Amino acid sequence: MDAFIRAVTFLSRLSGVLASLMIAAAVLIICDMVIERYVLNLTTIWQIDAVTYLVVSATFIGSAYVLMTKGHVNVEILPLHISARARYWLALGTAVFAMGFVIVLWWLCTQFFWQAWTEGWRSNTVWRARLWIPYSAMPIGIGLLALQYVVDFVCVLTGRTSPFGIKVDEDAEEFAKEQAKELLGDAP
Repeated sequence: MDAFIRAVTFLSRLSGVLASLMIAAAVLIICDMVIERYVLNLTTIWQIDAVTYLVVSATFIGSAYVLMTKGHVNVEILPLHISARARYWLALGTAVFAMGFVIVLWWLCTQFFWQAWTEGWRSNTVWRARLWIPYSAMPIGIGLLALQYVVDFVCVLTGRTSPFGIKVDEDAEEFAKEQAKELLGDAP
């Protein structure tokens, strides 16, 4: 089980790096587009499409990394004010619900990608990009997200991590202070 957790953690970290590189590439392409259009007075053909595909792909590909680092919006109001046992079951229940949703989303995205692949879809712009390439980011990213949800579920189930990151004997005020200290650092 530890090998599986390490492998998924590695893939989630890799997805974060890839998403960052996609965002960096999008920024560079926008700079190129500005220079070509406004300095060199040339027309731009592929840049807007490429930037759109890169940003959307980064969103999907980077989702597993965001879940792994708990970078998403998370509200701990309910988990903070219930017992440790109820918190445990709430964490497992929400993980199962989230995994179910993500698996359905993965299936639908895979069908969409497959349709673009088999029917040879192309963008309706001058560039005529093959759409299966950017659409592949959807099932890949959602698949990685599903694996990260499985790891989170297993870690809570086996006691490797505490539900919602809240220790068993930690109360709401202690947790809030710890979160604020983590976010603000040494600021007064």
